[in-house]
Amino acid sequence: METIKRVFVPPQTKSYFIFGPRGTGKSTWVKETYPRAVIIDLLEPDTYRQYKSFPERLREVVDASDQPIFVIDEIQKAPALLSLIHSLIEKNKAWKFILTGSSARKLKREGVDLLAGRALLTHMHPFMGVELGNQFSLAQSLRFGMLPLIYDSSDPAADLKTYLALYMKEEVQMEGLVRRIEEFGRFLEVISFSQGSPLNYSNIARDCHVSSKSVENYVSILEDLLLSFRVPVFTKKAKRHLIAKPKFYYFDAGVYRAIRPKGPLDHPEELNGITLETLVAQHLRAWLDYSTQEGKLYYWQTKNGLEVDFVVYGEIGFYAIEVKHTANIHPKDLKGLSEFKRDYPEAECLLLYQGKEMLKKQDVLCYPVEKFLSLLHPDRALC
Repeated sequence: METIKRVFVPPQTKSYFIFGPRGTGKSTWVKETYPRAVIIDLLEPDTYRQYKSFPERLREVVDASDQPIFVIDEIQKAPALLSLIHSLIEKNKAWKFILTGSSARKLKREGVDLLAGRALLTHMHPFMGVELGNQFSLAQSLRFGMLPLIYDSSDPAADLKTYLALYMKEEVQMEGLVRRIEEFGRFLEVISFSQGSPLNYSNIARDCHVSSKSVENYVSILEDLLLSFRVPVFTKKAKRHLIAKPKFYYFDAGVYRAIRPKGPLDHPEELNGITLETLVAQHLRAWLDYSTQEGKLYYWQTKNGLEVDFVVYGEIGFYAIEVKHTANIHPKDLKGLSEFKRDYPEAECLLLYQGKEMLKKQDVLCYPVEKFLSLLHPDRALC
């Protein structure tokens, strides 16, 4: 695959963090963007041992360098470096530190303050369709996701399994995040059945044969490892009784499909529908994070069953979005959006579907999902 130009735009002045799951291309992007920077890769065993045992080595490296930019890859491996970086930034404002990380767990656990605002916090996501251009394939993205590490693979299915095994070994087992790794592995499969659904800790705990408290802790671990996210309910000026629980998602459609057990009782349409919803969710998260305008992702669901898959609200705009894995739109597909529009006439309503034509039905713009994902860019509005 030819080099892909990412839409991620870094801060121009201050030092900053880039957080994102492994395989999202952080290291590749940094090396291409800062070819002359001093790079310290804490995934290299020798480098890790040196800085873990003697953090002051960083001061020596910085003082000896004629370059003002320093990249520390996987900063969570050596949290003690952050206090030193803090003092170095105070000493010389011309020095710039780019700190990548694929986990916030260890930093949070050790009480690190992420440089007290002296470094901005940014995120890098899997590919967006607009980044891939003509190479974007909806069918491939639904099967294997959009991790750069996987998208260019000759055997994406096998590499996804290896990717997950690596996370289990290096980020969970070696860091001692859980006592029973086999119990956590069972949890990963069980919670995959909650993809795109409101979280019910009690039900998941029953299926995992663990306590609800353990499930809550496991969900927290997944989020700290950046492997999952939760979407809260949109409650602003609510006019109806809404459910309160957030929806759960693995961060990438391919990762979700690789974890989700499949069998004869699974309905392909249901699985494909959730996968498409996941693909849209990860694009919306990236779009919001990369944009210069503020906005947050929500969903809407009433206690009597009316639902809208996603709501975007903020300076960036006000949108209600429904995702349907179908090429034909039926009146019932518009029900949730129509009711949401009654409560919030200011919102723009979109229905993303598998058809080829853009349509307008009952004040709802029906948008071909492949076209939507291929054009979604942080410099543009949703519609």
